[in-house]
Amino acid sequence: MTADKDFGELVYRLGRAHAGVVLLRLAGVPVADRAEAVSAVFRDRAAELPGNFTVVEPDAVRVRRAPDATSP
Repeated sequence: MTADKDFGELVYRLGRAHAGVVLLRLAGVPVADRAEAVSAVFRDRAAELPGNFTVVEPDAVRVRRAPDATSP
């Protein structure tokens, strides 16, 4: 789980191995609301997270299949 967009480059462009990435794009959202959003994603979509690239935004959650890793 990160707010660092560079993980997208690591996963998609460089093909780095990962167990799944959850990118938080919640800048400007109050801390309590961020915590609730993250909790809801892990509670409601836990089965979709492993091995995928998930983006959490204030009004949307996108889960995309990440490419197979080409390097360890």
